[in-house]
Amino acid sequence: MDYSHELDVVAIRGGRVESCHRVHAAIVADDDTLIGGARNPQEVTFWRSCSKPFQIIPFIQAGGLDELGWGSDELAVACGSHGGEPEHVAIVERMLHDVGREEGDLACGPHEPLSPRGAKLVRECGKTLTRLHNNCSGKHAAMLARAEITGWPTHSYDRLEHPVQQAILAYMTKWTDLAPPEMLLAIDGCGVVVFGGPIERMARAYARLGAAARSGEEIPQLIVSAMTGHPFLVGGTERFDSVLMEETGGAVLSKTGAEGVHSLAIPEIGVGVTIKVEDGAQRALYPPLLRILQNLKVLPSVLPPRLAEYMHKPLKNSRGEQVGEVMLAADFS
Repeated sequence: MDYSHELDVVAIRGGRVESCHRVHAAIVADDDTLIGGARNPQEVTFWRSCSKPFQIIPFIQAGGLDELGWGSDELAVACGSHGGEPEHVAIVERMLHDVGREEGDLACGPHEPLSPRGAKLVRECGKTLTRLHNNCSGKHAAMLARAEITGWPTHSYDRLEHPVQQAILAYMTKWTDLAPPEMLLAIDGCGVVVFGGPIERMARAYARLGAAARSGEEIPQLIVSAMTGHPFLVGGTERFDSVLMEETGGAVLSKTGAEGVHSLAIPEIGVGVTIKVEDGAQRALYPPLLRILQNLKVLPSVLPPRLAEYMHKPLKNSRGEQVGEVMLAADFS
């Protein structure tokens, strides 16, 4: 095992370290072997939106895609944390229409689009924010659809005791090898059940997902193809997940979560990665992920411009002047 990855992140101002973010990481091979990490690969946390590619599996298994005529667009939005841009909203709206539901049936609340472009368009058009703008609305629409096509009540589909969530819990335990009593359960930011455990187990699930897709298993292949083939629908304009998948030509599946959690699958080499920024700072996610991909030889030592900006993220003041940067502590001298 290689725990030599130095992934802590610092914010630099005036040539001095102003803040430091401790980063835990687990890197797992498709034979479930922990092959690398940083700090504590067994760090326990909630996986937040990194769970989405697994939460959709029971819906697909039940024949939902075929029954509703949904394709990779709907699947990518359901697996993603979309930016609330018009293209995202339109797909979720169509998903709801297909099962005879509307925005008010979603259990998630409204929030400002995560994409700067999405937020700008809402402001300029004077639109009222709706639940469709929630980055998890695609996931919720798919959960509603699962209840609808199976004949289950759609009311309270977000609650742990509902069959939709029980089916998801069963798949989460399967992919992570965590027994139900070991799985931490709470409520996510969007209102549905959120799962927790060691980050090594989430990396294991991502390694397995990538390997299963590579070997041609139908459902994993559908999920990986939809996400890597439609990066914009997973994230949005100039959001990290989308940029990384675009810049790697789909060789990396990237999925962010709230509170400093992020997971990657690299199907071609059968590796899964999960990191947790201890203090939850989203700004500290990207340099560690890029360094891990460089260490795995998935990314070159000289990054393409769009990714290089994430490796050394400028800190700007209110006048737009660069006054510092966010970077790996190991790169600061």
